[in-house]
Amino acid sequence: MFAVAGASGRVGAKTAEGLLRRGQKVRALVRSAEKGDALSHRHAEISVLDLLDTDALTKALTGLSGAFFLIPTPPPERDFLEAADAMVHSFVTATKRAKLPTVVLLSSVGAQHPSGTGPIVAQHRAEKAFAGIAKSVTFLRAAEPLEAWGPLLLDALDTGKLPFAGNLHSPFPQIGAKDVGDAAALALEEHVAGNRFVEVAGAQNWSVEDVAKVVTSLLKTQIHPVEITPEAEVAWLEKSGLPPARAALLAERTRAHARGLLHFAHPSEVRRGTTPLFDALATLV
Repeated sequence: MFAVAGASGRVGAKTAEGLLRRGQKVRALVRSAEKGDALSHRHAEISVLDLLDTDALTKALTGLSGAFFLIPTPPPERDFLEAADAMVHSFVTATKRAKLPTVVLLSSVGAQHPSGTGPIVAQHRAEKAFAGIAKSVTFLRAAEPLEAWGPLLLDALDTGKLPFAGNLHSPFPQIGAKDVGDAAALALEEHVAGNRFVEVAGAQNWSVEDVAKVVTSLLKTQIHPVEITPEAEVAWLEKSGLPPARAALLAERTRAHARGLLHFAHPSEVRRGTTPLFDALATLV
């Protein structure tokens, strides 16, 4: 049996589903019974707990073959990196106590950099903390999430514009939750000894123009990609309700993308998913 943290979220749910499709038993770690309803109907075992409760998490992990971890996004009012560090500490402590043999941590493209990448710095720190805590530790460095376009779609309906602080024409690696989940499920089953990095991206690289064309088709209204400045992005994020500190952190990630920091360490070895761009974006719509 494998535990899946954040099993009610997009990537966690897809990881659990990927394991279940492969005939594996799954223990879904969720914050409330309601959040586990969908997976319980698919015969997953539901464990309700607070991931920061190290004792409860240790109990949930004990006796299992492995676990999938991800760092959930903290509430906007909390310091992002501080909250991420606390969650990682709980994961690492519980993993060691439970003597888990296999761990897969969702990381990110660009996590090799210790600074200058906004929230991805949390993944860099997590990789350092997770190294060697189990016989098999896989760092799943995923491309930029296609789900990040989700918050922009309502505005796109109103304005007909899809804003992006960067090059609109150049394709770059992106990936949907299903492909990440499938990669995570496979990594858990592979149980490769030692620490390893597995980099994953979507079926191909897509530009913002490609995304806008698909969104146009899905929303049945013309959506135009529009290049904006980093300052305009920060203003939009704050207008959407984010505190200035969180908006600045996300904007730093955008600048890291523009500077070429969000790249794979081993681009010739990247594993590709199979989900078409249309299908991945359709789940957001």
